[in-house]
Amino acid sequence: MAPRLSGRTAVAACALALALTGGAVAIGGSGSDPAPAAVAPAAPPPGHLGTAALDASVRSLQSHLRAQPKDFTSWATLGTAYVEQARTTGDPSRYAQADRALARSLRLHPRDNDTALAGRAALAAARHDFTHALSDARRALAVNPYSERALSTRVDALVELGRYAEAERAVDEADRRRPGIPVFTRFSYVAELRGDVPTAHHALTQALSSASSPGDVAYTATALGQLAFRQGDFGAALRHCGRALRADAGYVPALECRARARAGKGDRAGAVRDLRNVVARYPLPGPLVELGELYEAQGDSAAARDQYALVSAWIGLARANGVDVDLDTALAAADHGDPKAALRAARAEWDRRRTVHTADALAWALHRNGKDTEALPYARRATATGFREASFFYHRGVIARGTERTKWLRKALATNPAFSPLSAPRARTLLRTAS
Repeated sequence: MAPRLSGRTAVAACALALALTGGAVAIGGSGSDPAPAAVAPAAPPPGHLGTAALDASVRSLQSHLRAQPKDFTSWATLGTAYVEQARTTGDPSRYAQADRALARSLRLHPRDNDTALAGRAALAAARHDFTHALSDARRALAVNPYSERALSTRVDALVELGRYAEAERAVDEADRRRPGIPVFTRFSYVAELRGDVPTAHHALTQALSSASSPGDVAYTATALGQLAFRQGDFGAALRHCGRALRADAGYVPALECRARARAGKGDRAGAVRDLRNVVARYPLPGPLVELGELYEAQGDSAAARDQYALVSAWIGLARANGVDVDLDTALAAADHGDPKAALRAARAEWDRRRTVHTADALAWALHRNGKDTEALPYARRATATGFREASFFYHRGVIARGTERTKWLRKALATNPAFSPLSAPRARTLLRTAS
């Protein structure tokens, strides 16, 4: 059962719904063609544009397409820009707009339209439909083997399907064909998944050194900050995320990264300020849970419950816009909702894709339902690639017994001593009682 919304949380949830669905009306129409307007040139593919530049790109494309409604390339570019807006704002209503724009491009030019196929692959990936993302990326590459977006999305889909060996080969091929920031960042993540943090850091540093636009600087600096946070280097995380925010003050992932680093440094007040700013604009499950746990750690249970309830509101809106939210549901509900619902969602996600993240989610949901014997093999699978994620180590430590428990709890805290406002202190308590 979802958490019951308090009066003030219900108001916030209504505001969330209005903001997201209202945005869909404002940004992309459906039905008849818009009235002609002054012609504006088609914008380039969005890549990692800064927040303001991306919005300007969308407006420019809309204006251009009012005058040139048969420009199939611009329809494909607009659809992909909507996907990017959804990614950077957390607004799932953009996906329906993207779907219509990409479909229109393919109706206008159904053959050899690699731009639309690559955009459709990106949309499927954003909706967590990685099987179709992989299929569309491959179709785009059959037309244009050098499509940067399709090469990148193919890597993403293989990673998210748990096909890590294939992802390594795909990222190597992408690096040969189209080296650049999108490929460098994916090369970094594939390396991190196998536990090779130095290579991951080097690839991101290389990406940042080649970044010139504010959007690229914000994106790559934030990725470096997130990597530093996962390794417990909060000072480096603050430096990198600070650089990202200087490049693009509206880049929410950087603000969220800074909040977590501030919490790691003991600045809970600063972390709460940052996260309140994040969720006021883009209430995604990750920062909502993080803010709720910070409130809970401070003893404000009512404020914490409000944040956890808003996770359910976002999940409902995302599901209505075609997003697979089972992993989000499993992660949030296991600790802050209905453990049975978490287990149903985790099992469904595991049936679709078998990654370290879905293994960890299923292990933890099983644990929260009192099924530790069944959970332990999944916890071991989550930690099998070498990926240095402290929460995975913590979950394995809690689920395991004896020396295995002690080993993994210690490893969680050694990797990141502030990986969670609630779980990190619990790990220390468990270690004290075990000794």
